[in-house]
Amino acid sequence: MVIQTASHRTERARAVWDVLHQVMDPEIPVISVVDLGIVREVHDEAGALEVIVTPTYTGCPATKQIEFDIRQALDKAGFEDADMQISLSPAWTTDWITQQGREQLKAFGIAPPEGKTGKRALFAGDANVACPRCASRDTEQISEFGSTACKSLWRCRTCREPFDYFKCI
Repeated sequence: MVIQTASHRTERARAVWDVLHQVMDPEIPVISVVDLGIVREVHDEAGALEVIVTPTYTGCPATKQIEFDIRQALDKAGFEDADMQISLSPAWTTDWITQQGREQLKAFGIAPPEGKTGKRALFAGDANVACPRCASRDTEQISEFGSTACKSLWRCRTCREPFDYFKCI
């Protein structure tokens, strides 16, 4: 969910978005920080550039690396004057992952989050998640936690492959 503002549509702001689309998440290197929904806003007002970033959650071990990678990409592209602000409110949600990002997760072997977030999603139980390899819903959860805290580990009973499911947060 990118915030659309008049300052977002300036040529410099569009150039910044193009740069940020090339910054990949360090834990899932096939999805950009833009498609993951971490980069929220880019403002170009009165010649001042501002990039608003929302971490996936405050305890994410990749947060500092993501901030470093964004800063490095901006500097390398000639946007050393861009001010990067970290915003924790509103909190990041998997609803902000773009459709392209969801397709990239699936192609990488991670089942993208299904449904919308909310309190009910936390207590939804074990709905069968579609296998990212064969699309079967004959799957089972192996562990509440997968390769990272934001993913759970599942197994497909059809193709017998294990896979991570990106939890609805």
